[in-house]
Amino acid sequence: MLYYLFTWIEQYVHIPGSGLFQYISFRTAVAVIVSLIITTGYGSRLIRILRAKQVGETIRDLGLEGEKKKQGTPTMGGLIIIAGIMIPTLLFAKLENIYVILMLITTVWMGAIGFLDDYIKVFRKNKEGLAGRFKIVGQVGLGIIIACTMYFHPEVVVRETVPNPVPGSPVEAHVREGTGVKYYTKDVKSTKTNIPFYKNNEFDYAKVLSAFGLNNSALTFVVFLLVVVVIVTAVSNGANITDGIDGLATGTSATIGGTLAILAYVSGNVIFSDYLNIMYIPNSGELVIFAGAFVGACTGFLWYNSYPAQVFMGDTGSLAIGGIIAAFAVLIRKELLIPILCGVFLIENLSVIMQVSYFKYTKRKYGEGRRVFRMAPLHHHYQKKGYHEAKIVTRFWILGVILAILTIVTLKVR
Repeated sequence: MLYYLFTWIEQYVHIPGSGLFQYISFRTAVAVIVSLIITTGYGSRLIRILRAKQVGETIRDLGLEGEKKKQGTPTMGGLIIIAGIMIPTLLFAKLENIYVILMLITTVWMGAIGFLDDYIKVFRKNKEGLAGRFKIVGQVGLGIIIACTMYFHPEVVVRETVPNPVPGSPVEAHVREGTGVKYYTKDVKSTKTNIPFYKNNEFDYAKVLSAFGLNNSALTFVVFLLVVVVIVTAVSNGANITDGIDGLATGTSATIGGTLAILAYVSGNVIFSDYLNIMYIPNSGELVIFAGAFVGACTGFLWYNSYPAQVFMGDTGSLAIGGIIAAFAVLIRKELLIPILCGVFLIENLSVIMQVSYFKYTKRKYGEGRRVFRMAPLHHHYQKKGYHEAKIVTRFWILGVILAILTIVTLKVR
């Protein structure tokens, strides 16, 4: 909203400094600051309200050290994160941008599912919360919306180089900086995405079908749809599982958000995408403002969520965070980098799958279930081994930073 106001001021009133709002970098910096102010300044007020309403976490007795002390700690703090994301984005981003619209829908959609789950747990006194099948339906629904928009919306395009353009064809001529080499480009609908350690770092989903001798746009869409749905479901559940000890999901998500901001900036900038020889996605640079607000919200929430936590984000926050990361990666066509970037979420997910699968297998075979870990998810395994949760969180954060650096490095490793 303020973007349009300052654009009008810069155009008609000519107040010094109003032109700064034309720069994505400036609006991102302001979005981060405003998000931090909202989450840290008003977070304490929301915590007091939650405490007054007795919106406290019900802790299951898992035999973990310090577990009982957390009984009654306010939950549903994800509302702080959502506010820290939505308000700066609405103020500083171009609201007609299809990518921004999709991210706002994702935030509200997943936040609503998480809020409903927390509401049932807290106010209906049902420890199971929203039935798992309804969560899956919500996650799949969001995946379908994102996939359909990406595939069919006319503004969602990528810029491809045209080697030998036909005279009179709708192409744009460019001169590569520093070399003087002339080349031509065209904005097209495409199912291409980025993939690490592959020639040109690009992969087309249509190739999945061509490998089986098929060439059908409808089937290509089905493949793309399935990938998006799986990623949205897996990442949102991964974030939800990771949110088991103070500050773990929040700090990890802030690192992931910062990495996504960098990837969105270079993908939406003609000069940097050309220099790095990666796919240029017109209009996607506007997502950097959203990413800035996301990082600010996670960092600000960490002020209250770090050990010992004064508030938990609940499913309101964890499902929203996971959905945001997944959707953002899909929009900037970096979804195949998710296993590296969200490695912490992946490890946590896999630890649960391995534990449950092995327990069922051994129970069937030996009549007694056996475990791979002392407890799953993985962070509880280390708690059982006697590690303090602050140390576990710090080491997971370090792992997250290493994975983030590796993700950025893949831009040039091919």
